[in-house]
Amino acid sequence: SGVDAITRAAQNALGKALGHPIVVDNQPGAGGIVGLQALARSPADGMTLSVVSNNVVIFPSVLKSMPFDMPGDFTPITVVGYTPVVLVVNAKVQATNAKEFIAQLKAKNGDMTYASGGNGTILHLASAMFLDETKTAARHIPYKGVGPMITDLIGGQVDFATAALPSVQAHLKSGALRAIGVSTAQRVAAAPDIPTFVEQGVPGYVVEAWFGIVAPKGLPAADVKRVHQAVVAAFDDPAVKEVMAKQGN
Repeated sequence: SGVDAITRAAQNALGKALGHPIVVDNQPGAGGIVGLQALARSPADGMTLSVVSNNVVIFPSVLKSMPFDMPGDFTPITVVGYTPVVLVVNAKVQATNAKEFIAQLKAKNGDMTYASGGNGTILHLASAMFLDETKTAARHIPYKGVGPMITDLIGGQVDFATAALPSVQAHLKSGALRAIGVSTAQRVAAAPDIPTFVEQGVPGYVVEAWFGIVAPKGLPAADVKRVHQAVVAAFDDPAVKEVMAKQGN
């Protein structure tokens, strides 16, 4: 997923800045809620952190109930980056650009399906926004994480999805998936061949995902400062910046 990619990009540099190794523990499910539950139960000692996407500020508005208070049960540290969102289809879908894809959606009259990493996630809302902007319809199929979503998308169980560029770059290069467009205002340096939806006649469709780092509730101010300084140092590292740029972040 995009969260995993951005975490691993800074893993070694952050460990060096903090003075101890960083272990990446992926706990997918419910668009990140499963991992945040684990974080909420962790001691507030600065040793357990979580990389989160902007799902965390969407959930309180779209979910009836959550197993924790957002943001009350967490200590925010900082935003660390942004990632472009790309709409991708599998090899079975004929369309190669926005015009063809919109025409296909209209011809299918709501029968096409789109996947997401869970209800209310930024990837769910990004697809819903696209359908709204283009006055088309499709059926939503939520998955328990981005990994299973991409697996079924490649396998043809669903027709399309919006995804963070780093999570699908390899599949775009292999031809397993095809990009219809990127949802940024300008083309992305890491994938210059993918046109924006703005230039393809969908001017209102601009979406970006952001990533941040949070800690458990009650992290002492001194630890907040220490962790914040380490995160800034890690993401300022030239090697990390290079990896982030290659990912499109």
